[in-house]
Amino acid sequence: MSFHLHGVFLGLLLSMISSEQHILASPVDYLKGVGPQRGEMLKKELNIFTFGDLLHHFPNRHIDRTKVSAIADISPDTDYIQVAGVLVRSEVIGEKRNRRLVAELRDKTGSLELTWFQGVTWVQKMLEPGQSYLVYGKVGFFLGRPQIVHPETEKWTPQKKEGQAWLEPVYPTTEKLKARSLGGRQLGKITQVLLAQLRERDIPENLPASMLSKLRLPSRFRAYQDIHFPTSPKAYADALRRLKFEELFLAQLRMNLLRSERHRYSKGVVFDQVGEHFNRYYHEFLPFALTGAQKRVLKEIRQDTARGRQMNRLLQGDVGSGKTIVALLTMLLALDNGYQAVLMAPTEILSRQHYETISKQLEGMDIPVRLLTGSVKGKERKEILAGLASGEIALLIGTHAVIEDKVQFHRLGLVIIDEQHRFGVEQRARMWKKAVLPPHVLVMTATPIPRTLAMTAYGDLDYSIIDELPPGRQPITTVHRYEHDRGRVMDFIRAELELGRQAYIIFPLIEESEKLDYENLMRGYETVKSYFPEPKFWISMVHGRQPADQKEWNMQRFVSNDTQIMVSTTVIEVGVNVPNASVMVIESTEKFGLSQLHQLRGRVGRGAEKSYCILLTGQKLGKDARERIKIMVSTSNGFEIAEKDLELRGPGDIEGTRQSGMLPFRLADIVQDRPILEAARAMAIAIVEEDPELVSAENLRLKEFLTAQKGKTPWSRIS
Repeated sequence: MSFHLHGVFLGLLLSMISSEQHILASPVDYLKGVGPQRGEMLKKELNIFTFGDLLHHFPNRHIDRTKVSAIADISPDTDYIQVAGVLVRSEVIGEKRNRRLVAELRDKTGSLELTWFQGVTWVQKMLEPGQSYLVYGKVGFFLGRPQIVHPETEKWTPQKKEGQAWLEPVYPTTEKLKARSLGGRQLGKITQVLLAQLRERDIPENLPASMLSKLRLPSRFRAYQDIHFPTSPKAYADALRRLKFEELFLAQLRMNLLRSERHRYSKGVVFDQVGEHFNRYYHEFLPFALTGAQKRVLKEIRQDTARGRQMNRLLQGDVGSGKTIVALLTMLLALDNGYQAVLMAPTEILSRQHYETISKQLEGMDIPVRLLTGSVKGKERKEILAGLASGEIALLIGTHAVIEDKVQFHRLGLVIIDEQHRFGVEQRARMWKKAVLPPHVLVMTATPIPRTLAMTAYGDLDYSIIDELPPGRQPITTVHRYEHDRGRVMDFIRAELELGRQAYIIFPLIEESEKLDYENLMRGYETVKSYFPEPKFWISMVHGRQPADQKEWNMQRFVSNDTQIMVSTTVIEVGVNVPNASVMVIESTEKFGLSQLHQLRGRVGRGAEKSYCILLTGQKLGKDARERIKIMVSTSNGFEIAEKDLELRGPGDIEGTRQSGMLPFRLADIVQDRPILEAARAMAIAIVEEDPELVSAENLRLKEFLTAQKGKTPWSRIS
């Protein structure tokens, strides 16, 4: 009876779902070979809820089970390897956090250590000493012996099965799923069951026929079959190329449609006057001549703001490239057109720095500028709120405090956001509601974004680049020194301090434990004190465990030159401006990423004096660390460094990628697949320019697909 009811329920469920999507929308529990218990595990471990989720759980590789290497073939140059042998022992070593499972695999030529740090209990239950296993994984060496950490393992029978495909898919899985007989091969079996049920109508084509023909791409249905169970090496390569192109093309199309829609329909305030404030500042108060890049960006901003459409522009500029002057001139443009402007920064010290810089530059122009942060209280806060509401205050600079509902503007026309990735989309959106027409938006970042990442993650924005430094800025000399050079490094710092300069000494946040980080910093602080005893030299220290007011006070002491050395972890803020600081020492440089190193180096070289960045490391360095240090020593171009960082780390680790930490591609890699990305972008732009509403018969498939997918994509507009 219960079985009958289960079948009736399934029938009703499927009838409720549209005919085109009903199979892929089915709960994964109802697939033959899965059931409720396995279905629950798939949901918890791999986020596979439906047949469609399983279809999109792609194999991470295909292997020929008949090709097995000997353990003796392993050398220091070996990367990944597949071996087979008998498991002769397995044991759990250590306790709690240090607990690990160690096993030994032996074939006729030698032995190999297998190690697991996660899922120890599950894996131990699964392994059977005396049993033959096929093992695959990345080779490493521990105490001179080869080992594979978290290998893929399965019981091994050396005979090749009849009718076995040329390649067998291996799917990403977890140790818990393996223990429940849902390892890579079992996932392949249930995927095979799913594919056997699917027809062409279940995976309808979404690309125009002319595009498929021009690029010689297989159909969408064929690509999904061959990405899982290819009939030949060429079939797999074609399927992979098709699905990568589809991912990149659809992402580009979505963003270019958003951009086109905004340009055509989004109303905004009109800045059609370049008046007294802008012209007077430009001709009488500008502290230096603008670079060609700054002039180009200002021209783009003036064109954007005069159209009657909301500007949504991302401004990239390397450290010290002069973004603040561009921001100030844009704010004066708003004033000339009768509007208020606000500049938001992510921290109090940065917003205060902007306030002091802009107030100083506007001295003599009689323009009211106020600062609003969380620490502004009482009477002063009431005055600022009243001044904003009446329109008396023209320019506001502040932190997240300006987003609060109580902060209301008389006529807000421009919002500038510094270090925009530190603000969430929701927080930014609250600013737009403070005006009848949405204000123009300029978001700025000192973190150079590689072109491939910019066109992928920020393709719905217009973006500008300040790619030259103001004249007179001296290049920073960057050198690499080892631990045994520490005495010479400290002597060099002393010589700079005696010339009246200041120095930063930065320690990494490298431990999982905040306590260990703190102890590491304190040891470093004591070492620095031993080289630079008080009262001849004074030292500030800043770290994450300090209360905000103490951190602020210690920073201000350094800014005002009351202390000559700043010892800090990486909590030191981007944008902190101390022109007198001429030396940056980065301890344990090998622990830092390229982008972070470049940002830290940018804290010096902000004044007229020659500046230095010293990368201090231990003697033993890994390949990646050597590469990062080589790049830092050889160039100070932030965009070159950002491209290299993307190559070394991949897009998933780049900070600020739309607050998500990763791009939503299952197969495509914007570094490795750049030629495909370029082609996809060019085609998306061409289609949007010719047919922005996607109304032509040729583009009908695209429109239907995007409409069906609406709300299922993590892409979001900045406003």
